[in-house]
Amino acid sequence: MSRRLNLKVMLITIFTLLTLSINVMAEGFSLEQLEYPEEGEVIAIMKTNHGNMKIRLFEEIAPKAVENFKTHSENGYYDGLIFHRVIKDFMIQGGDPQGTGAGGESIWGEPFEDEFHENYRNFKGALSMANAGSGTNGSQFFIVEKSEVEDELLSDMEEIGEEAGFSEEVIQAYKALGGTPWLDGMHTVFGQVFDGMEVVESISNVQVSQGDDKPKDDIIINSIDIVKFGEEGDISTEPIIPVEGKNTSMDKKPIILGVGIVVLLGLIVLSGKIKNKK
Repeated sequence: MSRRLNLKVMLITIFTLLTLSINVMAEGFSLEQLEYPEEGEVIAIMKTNHGNMKIRLFEEIAPKAVENFKTHSENGYYDGLIFHRVIKDFMIQGGDPQGTGAGGESIWGEPFEDEFHENYRNFKGALSMANAGSGTNGSQFFIVEKSEVEDELLSDMEEIGEEAGFSEEVIQAYKALGGTPWLDGMHTVFGQVFDGMEVVESISNVQVSQGDDKPKDDIIINSIDIVKFGEEGDISTEPIIPVEGKNTSMDKKPIILGVGIVVLLGLIVLSGKIKNKK
């Protein structure tokens, strides 16, 4: 076989591996919560004065929570409201017309029940219902911002295992992404930020008042658009106030890692081919 043909075969092989790597690594985990949305899937675009976030909504898993959120969003209920509670490396909370954490109601005018699923958890980026106890969901929600789960807690999850609801996939996702597993089974997870986590990071870094964790400068939800993925147009998810050293969109890191590994392997193969010419 000629050198030129050898090189061509090698490049085709590397390209094939690269494509497979991107497809596999982009998913990251087999948990459906963490998958990228499909074309035409209904998503929410939360537009704030710190930037925009794109959020998947899990209608099949939490139908009442999603209906409540979508209807409030489409009716402009959340327009102009603030994130009234921000705790760095924990979560950002909003959806209260009073801006105190004591207000808000559901679209039905009364609290509605919790909706839990063993594979939909409070991973970093999860959109969950805030409440005052079991079955007290209204209009308030929060987005998980915690980057790491403590080793001791991970060990406890591994020890109690799948029988207690912590499958290997769930534990590995918590290890990789971070989150708040102690909120599982207490707060309904009904969405997941898939683009714009840098904006969540930006919000989490603002100065807050001691005691009530309320931002000193208002973090405003300008609007929440309910659209179909692929039809949302050119909506930037870059933070208006950048976070130094942060790039936390869950769909970018594994792809870059996969590309880097395959390119490195390709260079090694190529180096070997060159040496073999001698």
